[in-house]
Amino acid sequence: QVQLVESGGGLVQAGGSLRLSCAASGRISDISIMAWYRQAPGKQRELVASIPTGGMINYADSVKGRFTISRDNAKNTVYLQMNSLKPEDTAVYSCSARIRSTRFWDDYWGQGTQVTVSS
Repeated sequence: QVQLVESGGGLVQAGGSLRLSCAASGRISDISIMAWYRQAPGKQRELVASIPTGGMINYADSVKGRFTISRDNAKNTVYLQMNSLKPEDTAVYSCSARIRSTRFWDDYWGQGTQVTVSS
């Protein structure tokens, strides 16, 4: 059984910072791409940032220059450093990872963590 557990969400004033973490645990053979998504009330889920094992990191245009995604492969953990937060960043943030547990690759999701930015 593989689990992704996020932490680090909360309430912050506009202009502030938060750091989200997402740790994968369980029977893990390998992890390829890891990513952060968000979903605001009444809106579709959107990709915030993704980081492959090797290759180009991808950011949504709305967060470029403010958010930084990183990963610690030894800890099976992905991070999202969020700076200069805006009220429009308010959403439930979820992490996702493509993981090979036994023989097969599959996409796993965390339960989500609320980020609220007040004006």
